[in-house]
Amino acid sequence: MKQVKRTFFVIAAIVAACFFGTNDVKAQEFTVQGDLVSSYVWRGVYQTGASFQPTLGFGIGGFSLTAWGSTDFDGYKSTEGQANKEIDLTAAYAFGESGLSLSVASLWWAGQGARQYFNFKSHETAHFFEAGLAYTLPCEKFPLSIAWYTMFAGADKNEESAQNYSSYCELNYPFSVKSVGLNATVGFVPYETYTVGYGNSGFAFTNVALKATTAIRITDSFSLPIFAQAIWNPCLEDTHLVFGITLKP
Repeated sequence: MKQVKRTFFVIAAIVAACFFGTNDVKAQEFTVQGDLVSSYVWRGVYQTGASFQPTLGFGIGGFSLTAWGSTDFDGYKSTEGQANKEIDLTAAYAFGESGLSLSVASLWWAGQGARQYFNFKSHETAHFFEAGLAYTLPCEKFPLSIAWYTMFAGADKNEESAQNYSSYCELNYPFSVKSVGLNATVGFVPYETYTVGYGNSGFAFTNVALKATTAIRITDSFSLPIFAQAIWNPCLEDTHLVFGITLKP
């Protein structure tokens, strides 16, 4: 537990130093939106069916805080078990125009009725604490990005109840065709995981996807963003097709 606290303190200090060291004063930005999705698939792994996924974000300069959640429409029924519920809290800092960003997150998906959200004891908590490092190539014609995420504390344990440090790497390439925004994704895990659901015994591709985003024009001043995503998980030999609508002010 002391090691977890020290790790959080170090990361928080780095983020704070980056934040308070920013010379350019920029306007504060708030994000409020919600997605309605036909199913929820995380990094190539199916989580649950139709869900509502709200986002609340705050940003100033290169620093941002984001709260993201997901809940399905099953509700809580004793005959059906716990409904899916997830709450992710993320602090991130983008280093100017370098294309580099650092993040630290708490991922919690224990489910409806799990309670004990604020239990952070290493072998009891349902939180997965994850650090991420992302980089986007400084090339407008080839904006490829690569991100690496590692779970450094919390519920990510191996068969010996030791920290497993499960990791995930993802490459994204955004482009467009006429009025449709597209994003190609390739994600993989470098070694065995136990608690994340990939079912891999070593290196494995887990997330090959193509996402398309456009908007349906309702009136001259209002358009409804919609998206569709085709996902293939080679490791689990599984495929998904997800449809969604984004709601925002």
